[in-house]
Amino acid sequence: MGCCSNNGGNSGPFAEGKELVDFVSQAHGGSLRNQSIPSGSLEAVCQGCGANFTLATFVGTCSACGGVHAVSPPRSGDVGNIQFAGKGYQLSDG
Repeated sequence: MGCCSNNGGNSGPFAEGKELVDFVSQAHGGSLRNQSIPSGSLEAVCQGCGANFTLATFVGTCSACGGVHAVSPPRSGDVGNIQFAGKGYQLSDG
């Protein structure tokens, strides 16, 4: 299956919260997380601290608190689909 297949339930690109962040950051051997969002950057509000930030890649961090957020490719056209990994979450190096 590709990175953007729906396996049903709350897995893959339709997961929420930390599960979605984990999925997107690991998709395609980790290469997806640093790719620019094709439809353009999303202006968002950090779900951890409430600060405004720009999500330019599929996985990014809030510049104010470092909170990790992600959006999956099939859902990247809507800022409402950005998911937050939770306070204290740290991205792995790969």
